[in-house]
Amino acid sequence: MNWETIEAPADAISPAPLTVRAQFIPARHFFPEHSHRWHQMVYAISGALTVISEGGSLVISPEQAVWLPTGLRHKVGSLLGAEFRSLWIAEETGRALSGTAPMVFAVSPLLKALIIEAAAIEGRQDDDGYAGRITHLILDQLRRTRPLPTALPWPRDGALATLCEALYSDPADPRGPEDWGCVLGMSARTLARRFVSETGMSLRSWRRRMRLFRAIELLGGGMGVTRTAMELGYGSTSAFVYAFRLEMGSSPQAYMRGRGEEVGNRSASPTARVGSE
Repeated sequence: MNWETIEAPADAISPAPLTVRAQFIPARHFFPEHSHRWHQMVYAISGALTVISEGGSLVISPEQAVWLPTGLRHKVGSLLGAEFRSLWIAEETGRALSGTAPMVFAVSPLLKALIIEAAAIEGRQDDDGYAGRITHLILDQLRRTRPLPTALPWPRDGALATLCEALYSDPADPRGPEDWGCVLGMSARTLARRFVSETGMSLRSWRRRMRLFRAIELLGGGMGVTRTAMELGYGSTSAFVYAFRLEMGSSPQAYMRGRGEEVGNRSASPTARVGSE
């Protein structure tokens, strides 16, 4: 299935100092390659985003965001659909935040809540300075970000991208390098070598990290632990729980319970208006 494009607005106005855009990205849709005269923070409050830039290709979970500095050409999309949030930050303001290179960083519960609130009040009259205070808090949070190495790398090579899309869509797919080599017209050894070259990790390690990303998506959508384990292709619930604990330091139940408590500690926010990337 081909990907479809989403057109960005032609009348975008430079942020002063920050603008929040909100949009749902349907499955297999993307914003075509472009750049901005301002910095951008790419984030999804639910679902996963694919971000392709001069610095590489990767997928980020709802716990992560990507900083894209001014002038960097990039594409943003979603394989399975995502609630997309984009922060546009003025050139001078952003220069003192996360630097001039693309970066993946963790989104704290506070920063997520601030982004949701900023999107909800975007465009409203700010008589008492409330929106300005939210903006200052967001910028203050961005100053405290630190790079993360845990994004999911994504190959640029067409054949390998096809492989990754198939596995991401169906994590339980049992086919190994030999089977996929036949499908893609290459030997298992060639596939393995090219995959490491494109992503910096083996196919086996990539699948393990990909399953973690999908686990967070599925659990966050309300799916139970046992069904999530089956959807991801684990032989048993205990095997899934063990793998999750190994990567995240807690069981799936404890991880999601912690997220629920974080959400419960925040006041409910109105639904964000739809904008564009």
